[in-house]
Amino acid sequence: LAGEVASRLVVDTMGDYIKNGHESAANINPVNGDEMLSPEANRLLSSIHLSNKVVHEAARSNSAYRGMGSTVSAVYFTDSTLIAANVGDSPIYLVRDKKIKLLSVPHTFLAEQKSINPENASKLGMEFRHVLTRAVGTERSVKADSCEIQCFRDDIIVISSDGLDDKVSPQEILELTSNNRPDAACQKLVKLANDRGGDDNITVIVLKVKLVKNSRHRINRFLALVKRNSSNILTKLKYRRTAKCQI
Repeated sequence: LAGEVASRLVVDTMGDYIKNGHESAANINPVNGDEMLSPEANRLLSSIHLSNKVVHEAARSNSAYRGMGSTVSAVYFTDSTLIAANVGDSPIYLVRDKKIKLLSVPHTFLAEQKSINPENASKLGMEFRHVLTRAVGTERSVKADSCEIQCFRDDIIVISSDGLDDKVSPQEILELTSNNRPDAACQKLVKLANDRGGDDNITVIVLKVKLVKNSRHRINRFLALVKRNSSNILTKLKYRRTAKCQI
């Protein structure tokens, strides 16, 4: 029950913030903007930080909700780019040119051990696959991972819960989303997971891009940003995990 409450608070808070901008939440911007990110990316990350604050305060004010938290995976479309952001282990995939790529960063004990010490991670059991290292609302603050990439017509975005990821491989997701309409792909993905046991909640969203506006001013703004930050951009990218989203 507490998990459902946390999830609803996250969805409602992020939706209101994205829709109303800084007019929501009494004009509070819960995260300092990053000059390396676009205004839209900063807005998406701000909505996650605000939802973390809302869930954390709700948990502190009601003993029945103590310790509750939620994962979040979100995609924000601009005229020519898509921004993916996540906290937790609900994956976001991009299907493009008959290839599939994970845009999200899994915040689990097993995934982080693989990045730090692959040899030691191979000795861990699969029960560590969904032991979260961060979630929305469990702490006073949270760090979301994000990336912004160029968007193209016919790109397919798949957002799912770990209930799908446990039962269906990325290759199977690629095949089903490439060969079916989004609504049919959703139904077939859920059915496939259920046919293989379906021992967890399964949520799937499939989006197909139909139109992209290639805005010249966005290119000019990016070039100006690179020029202005030429002295430190490589250093920042070295430590930014979102570099994994280069396509």
